[in-house]
Amino acid sequence: MTGRPRARTVAAAVFAAVSLAVFTLLRHQHGATMVDMLVYRAEGQAVVNGDDLYAMRLPGWDLPATYPPFAAMLFVPSTWFDVSTLRVLVMLGNYALLALAAHLSFRLAGWPAGRNRPAAVLAAVGLGIWLEPVFTTFQYGQVNLAILCLVLWDLTRPDRSPLKGVGIGLATAIKITPGLFAVYLLLTGRIRAALVSGATFLAAGLIGWAALPDASYGFWKTYLWDPSRVGVTVLVDNQSLRGAVCRLLDVNDPGLVGLVASALVASLGIAVAVLAGRSVRVLRRADAWGAVCTALTALLVSPISWTHHWVWCLPLLALLAAEARTVGRRVLLGVTLAVFLSHVMWTVPHRWGRGVAWYWQLPGSIYPPLGIAVLVAVGLRLYRVRRRAAEGEGWALPVSALDDDAALTKQT
Repeated sequence: MTGRPRARTVAAAVFAAVSLAVFTLLRHQHGATMVDMLVYRAEGQAVVNGDDLYAMRLPGWDLPATYPPFAAMLFVPSTWFDVSTLRVLVMLGNYALLALAAHLSFRLAGWPAGRNRPAAVLAAVGLGIWLEPVFTTFQYGQVNLAILCLVLWDLTRPDRSPLKGVGIGLATAIKITPGLFAVYLLLTGRIRAALVSGATFLAAGLIGWAALPDASYGFWKTYLWDPSRVGVTVLVDNQSLRGAVCRLLDVNDPGLVGLVASALVASLGIAVAVLAGRSVRVLRRADAWGAVCTALTALLVSPISWTHHWVWCLPLLALLAAEARTVGRRVLLGVTLAVFLSHVMWTVPHRWGRGVAWYWQLPGSIYPPLGIAVLVAVGLRLYRVRRRAAEGEGWALPVSALDDDAALTKQT
């Protein structure tokens, strides 16, 4: 029995090594701008030089700073290296973060157990590098995997841990949108963790304010609320619900239609996430599904969710793989994996999203319908399981209920 897990680990390690080698070769041949890394470095340089952080524009790209001042302070070490060295360091760092994200995703899913976990992590790294959100994160030199790891580290800690909430607070201080996880913790009864998250975010913001008072005033008063600084909403790069509505209506601003659509999906997503988080007694992996649904909700309702923001496909796929016990669920896993491996939005005739034929709408906005479908599927499963548990007085679902929703065992 000990030989089989070891053989799987060796095979997975070979697969991961070959996959990463091919990826590295392709990046070298075709080049990678790592333009977001250059923006981070420019932000760090603005902090070092005492320049106006939000007046800064990356030369040659005309890209501004969009993160809070605290994040810009964290980018200062990037100024210690020349660009060529920094490219290598960021790529190696993201390789390590991909492995950590895979490990934490499997921990969130509670699968696979024991000695099979190393093989699963290595296989996930080898496959994960080709998932479009991960691939694009490497191409741009983005921080998405670091944000993902901070949040997953928090969500996989015991609720009794006094540090639970710190990771979410730090992630929110860097990129704002992870703040929805603090709301999830609060609404599912983890009040201390939610307060720790809020306190961590506040402390980081105060550090930024003390070090960069003018930049902090400008960011929290003006720049945070200006989505045009982040980018053009209608681009196919933007896989938020708002971006999908813009492309569907062939407009730059979806107006009331976009607002209503986002409000409905936000209500659905938060309701499903909180219901999942409060169903741990009747549904296996309920809290994990609550976390993933929270992430999908944030991605869908954010005005701009670039494709590389969807690195939450890693824990989503880990959960689907953990529950692929029936043909239907294997099909769902296969479809989800195919969507994230497809890079299909980049086949749209032009990335500006305006004036494309109707049959390009789904390829150009493939992530939002998938995210909504997951929310609906989880919601329907929760409804069935909770109804069966309520109808079976004196009965309870086993811990494997998510693998067999119809199973009921009498309490003893």
